[in-house]
Amino acid sequence: MAAIMAARGQGQVQDFDFFVVVDFEATCVKDARIFPQEIIEFPAVLVDGATGRIESAFRRYVRPKHHLVLTQFCRELTGIRQEDVDGGVDLGEALCMHDSWLKAATAGGGSLAVVTWGDWDCRIMLESECRFKGIEKPSYFDRWINLRVPFQAALGGGGRVTLQEAVRAAGLDWEGRLHCGLDDARNTARLLVELMRRGVKMTITGSLAPPLPIQQKEQPPHLLTSSCGGSSALAPLPMIQQKQQSPQLRTSPFGGSSALAPPLIQQKQQPPQPHMISPCGGSSATCFCYCRVPTRGGVVSVPGPMQGKCFFGCGNWTPAMGPVCPYFVWTN
Repeated sequence: MAAIMAARGQGQVQDFDFFVVVDFEATCVKDARIFPQEIIEFPAVLVDGATGRIESAFRRYVRPKHHLVLTQFCRELTGIRQEDVDGGVDLGEALCMHDSWLKAATAGGGSLAVVTWGDWDCRIMLESECRFKGIEKPSYFDRWINLRVPFQAALGGGGRVTLQEAVRAAGLDWEGRLHCGLDDARNTARLLVELMRRGVKMTITGSLAPPLPIQQKEQPPHLLTSSCGGSSALAPLPMIQQKQQSPQLRTSPFGGSSALAPPLIQQKQQPPQPHMISPCGGSSATCFCYCRVPTRGGVVSVPGPMQGKCFFGCGNWTPAMGPVCPYFVWTN
């Protein structure tokens, strides 16, 4: 698009060679939360940053592990059938397949930016599920462009503008089925191209802050060296190894000689330190939350004693209610 639009006096050169637009669909119930929520559709659309062409598309259905049967509400909302997820792949395998597709579609080179509509896909959904299940993910998912930001800067319309409203406000017709992940990703890609045509330069709007160091009095945690070999394409965030984690959770899904072993923070198997204040309603247990997302109060570092609340966003914790967050881990 840079060459095409430069000739017309429109647009400008982008900082990224490619944009990969994603829009995950996940398990859901009507008017309530589902724990844990899991990705069931993994779609992506690749846009050439120089030409504005939509080069390729990817989709895999993902088989959930905790809520195997989709609710009627979920099926009607997303159009995803039970047989789609029954025949789907694990999230780790979907990430591998997506990475292989992306390398082939970009000929293994060029700078890349992930594009989403909103921050939920990368900041919340993918990050939390990968941490909860001990799955390694490529580092390009750690920073992204929330297209809502450049859209509002270019066309206004503050507040919670929906993707469908934004597409129409940009003078485009909506194509496909709303809440079909692949169709949503394609419409987001079309909106991205239109904004670039109008001269909007795309920049990163969101990222995952690096984990803060965990302080332990007795002995600092052992940080294992990543085997990424300096690969800039797939350098994962550190994962937190839970106390009784099985070896399979520590195995990289990418396999082969190029497998990526994420740095693990090894939890020492010892009773909680007596100086730690437990909010879990007992002196013999310490409640650790393995969520770490930016919140209104700042970035929460884990593990550590939580003050009666899970900052993942799934509700408060009280001794009477018990932990309502599926990402709490109990140690005794």
